[in-house]
Amino acid sequence: MSLKIGSFLVLCVVFVCAPQCHAGCAEVDSMTEAVAGESFMLGCISCKRREEVSGETTVDWHFKPDGTDESYHIFRYDYPLSIILHEDFEGRLEWHGTEGTADVQIGAIFIHNVTYNDTGTYTCTFERTLSLPLGEEHVTIEKIVELTVVAEGNRELTAVISEIMMYVLIVVLQLWMIGVLIYCYKKIYAENEAREARKALRETNKLIDPKDTCDGVHLE
Repeated sequence: MSLKIGSFLVLCVVFVCAPQCHAGCAEVDSMTEAVAGESFMLGCISCKRREEVSGETTVDWHFKPDGTDESYHIFRYDYPLSIILHEDFEGRLEWHGTEGTADVQIGAIFIHNVTYNDTGTYTCTFERTLSLPLGEEHVTIEKIVELTVVAEGNRELTAVISEIMMYVLIVVLQLWMIGVLIYCYKKIYAENEAREARKALRETNKLIDPKDTCDGVHLE
């Protein structure tokens, strides 16, 4: 029983952890609503079409304030250096993308102590050089984030759905585990009953031996 329960728990861990431990890259849009006075992550992901092809990538962020046509360079990441390039963001930007390699696929940054002046259009630009068998190839990818700063956070529909699905998954897994425990208990109980029945039958057969001796005569 303990072995089956252990196997079940391992299976549960695999199901729960698989989405988080998957080594592949998935492009997910950034959140677009920040709360004034808090920190906010500007998401930016650009996946390579072929993971086995190595490359070197720099990431640049530009910002165009709401209501203006002027855009300016605010941040650059060129492994291993991250540089804040505009005084309005001095001390407030933090690299939160791919670490430990120049082959960057996640170019996210954190904005700390968000202000209403941070409302506007953010452009994330990947400048990627791929090392192909026939030579190098240069690729440019841009991602746009339209950021709105509010006084109080509003829960987005995707966040609500994710939370609901999380609780549903927890309930389903608990019910599944209870079902497995009941099944294992019934199976072991039935095996014990069958074993006791066989044991009782053997004892009965020993008492009723067809070669029992009576007055020196063997009964056939």
